[in-house]
Amino acid sequence: MKVKFTKLSGRYEIAVLREAGHALAPRNGPGYNDAVPHDVAHLFVEIEDRIRGGVYGRLAAADGDDGLFWPADPAINKKTTKNRRQPTPQESADMARSERLASVTVALWEVERRLRTFEPAWPGTPEKSGIDPALLNRLYARYDDFAAQWSAIGEGQSLTVAWPFPEGSGQRRR
Repeated sequence: MKVKFTKLSGRYEIAVLREAGHALAPRNGPGYNDAVPHDVAHLFVEIEDRIRGGVYGRLAAADGDDGLFWPADPAINKKTTKNRRQPTPQESADMARSERLASVTVALWEVERRLRTFEPAWPGTPEKSGIDPALLNRLYARYDDFAAQWSAIGEGQSLTVAWPFPEGSGQRRR
């Protein structure tokens, strides 16, 4: 699976290109950030922390519509909306971990890179975050690399990141 981030004016679009499951419609991403948009942080967090039940692991599993993205084909969209499945408890825990790590690590990275003013209440210090320093260092490296590339491209241009784990069968398994 590949995830394509397209820079637009004050926002970004995400397209998920996968071989399993039905084709997904691109959508606008929440949480625009000039350096590391929110969904980019989710992707890197899930890759580096090997989270499989977060946003991208669930998309790669392709085992049913859970409302994160929607099918490109309107006929399939109507059918899957009726059959929307609830996330498992593990997926919900993975999503919460992904959300926390995406939010905190970008904020810590921004403080480290002097893109944000340090505030003791948020994001605090890396030591008090409870995040493994090795994970934090891997994420900082990812953010540095992505931010440099993102700032170098213009409006309407894209960056694509590969999901490194196997895709699912495209069949509902639950």
